[in-house]
Amino acid sequence: MAGAAAPAHTASTYRFRPAFEGLAGVTHIAAPRSAPRKLYLVQQYGIVRVAIDGRLQRTPFLDVNRLTRPAAELGLLSIAFHPNYARNHLFYVDYTDRNRSTRVVEYRANAAGTAALPKTARQILFVQQPGDQHKGGQLAFGPDGLLYVSLGDGQCCDDPGNRAQDMGQLLGKLLRVDVSSPKPPPQIVSLGLRNPWRFSFDRGTGDLFIADVGAGLWEEIDYQARAQLGQLVNYGWDAWEAKEVKEAKDPSPAGTLTFPVYAYSHDDNRCSITGGFVYRGSAVPAAVGRYFFGDYCTGEVWSLRMVGGAAKDVRREPITIRGLSTFGEDARGELYAGSVDTGRVYKLTP
Repeated sequence: MAGAAAPAHTASTYRFRPAFEGLAGVTHIAAPRSAPRKLYLVQQYGIVRVAIDGRLQRTPFLDVNRLTRPAAELGLLSIAFHPNYARNHLFYVDYTDRNRSTRVVEYRANAAGTAALPKTARQILFVQQPGDQHKGGQLAFGPDGLLYVSLGDGQCCDDPGNRAQDMGQLLGKLLRVDVSSPKPPPQIVSLGLRNPWRFSFDRGTGDLFIADVGAGLWEEIDYQARAQLGQLVNYGWDAWEAKEVKEAKDPSPAGTLTFPVYAYSHDDNRCSITGGFVYRGSAVPAAVGRYFFGDYCTGEVWSLRMVGGAAKDVRREPITIRGLSTFGEDARGELYAGSVDTGRVYKLTP
């Protein structure tokens, strides 16, 4: 495992430049690969907006405001599009309901991809939550065609219910679900997570990156190669916090205990990692193959390369995004970043 204070600035020729404004509480950015003209922007208070050819549409794509109660770490948290979206028009959202519990719901969109059809809602997953924090809330389809769902341990501060290490509970886990099943049972594929707010699959390799928000010491990036997907992994929380012992106890014997490939400290007011993507677009050749991530509290952005299963060439990019809440990709693999504080969405450009 590598772990260090954040690296110093290094020279790069690219920037994140404003692409959209006025998106209060942006929590996620995504697009189906079959829709290169569209980008979907998730807002915490229950709205998904669609941009077509760079223009935000006035009418929301989806409005579940009445179903959620946005506050702090609660609300509408992410969206994912079915791999066969071009044919079946199915997509999925993760939100906390008015009792703060997690719901993953399937919807169908109209053929134009401009509006969800509310009457098509089908609940895929329900998880009762004990508190207001650590919801995870990310959805993404993996290279195996299954829907992956991240769940935090559900409660501040040091997992008092020991949920992340308890294989009898879904909290503190990464799950996967076969949405083709009428009543899909969730499968635990990773345990020992605190708050995996954002994770992603490298569209070039299928490798998995999980950015897990730390407690008082470390922010971490966990990694699993494509060939290992489906093998149960234990990332250690809360027996471990990244590179250090957190509690004097043995972690669950379930899964292979695995330490992060990179972790940075809370020096200089850093406090909460925002995970990103490996850039696979074409607009910025110098960034291809680099995994981008940042810190919500400072707005700093870093990137690294994975070489032989290890994080290499970690560098601090000369980029700061205040209130950095999420990263996202469009259909072509171009990279975006969102700010929950400013309501802006930025695009990586030369």
